[in-house]
Amino acid sequence: MDWLSTIQQFGEGLIGPTAWYVVWTLIKILCIAIPIILCVAYLTYWERKMIGFMHVRRGPTRVGYRGLLQPFADVFKLLTKEVIVPANANRLLFVLAPVVTLMPALAAWAVMPFGPEMVLADVNAGLLYILAITSLGVYGVVVAGWSSNSKYALLGGLRAAAQVLSYELAIGFVLVTVLLVSGTLNLSGIVMSQDSGMFADKGVNFLSWNWLPLLPLFVVYVISAVAETNRHPFDVVEGESEIVAGPMVEYSGMGFALFFLGEYANMILLSALASIMFLGGWLPPVDYAPFTWIPGWLWLGLKTFVVVSMFVWFRATFPRYRYDQIMRLGWKVFIPLTGIWLVIVAIWMQTPLNIWN
Repeated sequence: MDWLSTIQQFGEGLIGPTAWYVVWTLIKILCIAIPIILCVAYLTYWERKMIGFMHVRRGPTRVGYRGLLQPFADVFKLLTKEVIVPANANRLLFVLAPVVTLMPALAAWAVMPFGPEMVLADVNAGLLYILAITSLGVYGVVVAGWSSNSKYALLGGLRAAAQVLSYELAIGFVLVTVLLVSGTLNLSGIVMSQDSGMFADKGVNFLSWNWLPLLPLFVVYVISAVAETNRHPFDVVEGESEIVAGPMVEYSGMGFALFFLGEYANMILLSALASIMFLGGWLPPVDYAPFTWIPGWLWLGLKTFVVVSMFVWFRATFPRYRYDQIMRLGWKVFIPLTGIWLVIVAIWMQTPLNIWN
């Protein structure tokens, strides 16, 4: 864009090319991080409103117009609460654990494309980077349980780690299958691979997206994403009837808030990844006006909103699973199913019926 080139030339002339590169990168990081943090805050508002609607209740109404300032009131309340550290806890790890839980969910957005050439770091191994950086979140849960010096927190952390790792394997197989049909680890390339084919040539883009030929894997991905984020009906880690409040039972104030924000940030991240992997990313559903008038980043946002609303819908609908049922579903159903489907797709691609040429 011409105005971006003008800004870049002005900045380089003002403070030098090297310093401007650092400043410009920080500006782009803030342009991504601030909207994501606001989306995380207002996802809590949307969840309470949506569940209230499904339960024939009102949800937040008092703070601001129709309760729109409720997320800011919640943040202010948590900021003013006393932070209590158990006497025998490992203070350094106790403080560090919530940060380790939240930061991977924010760092993963560095390679997420919001549109053609609208990405902070358009690396060729973007999908591998996301798999690597999101897997670090489990350390925050384990460290929180261990550093609290509490048996309840330790057991909750171990259960959370086992559940997250189990469903990460299923998600890994799903993403490997998407990689196989797309032929690239670049997230922008995965989106563009869904913009070709018989249906896309006729302008009906949504029938060329990966959700249709890979529908069983799309279903497995969504369910596994719910389980990996410890959301209902897979929230036995925080099930009050079973193990108090999981690994964060000893946390208060902003320490607890960071765990809370990490959960919602992961929901948004996995929903955006589902939109990129299966729902065409920034591509419009049909290649005709007025759909083509809407910018690509808004299409990605709308698709992410639909997927993340499914997390809330599940919470308001299904009863909680037992822990042994959760582990059985992951190890005995999803992992074999995704492995078999990966082999089927690989064989499919070697036949004349290959639709991904």
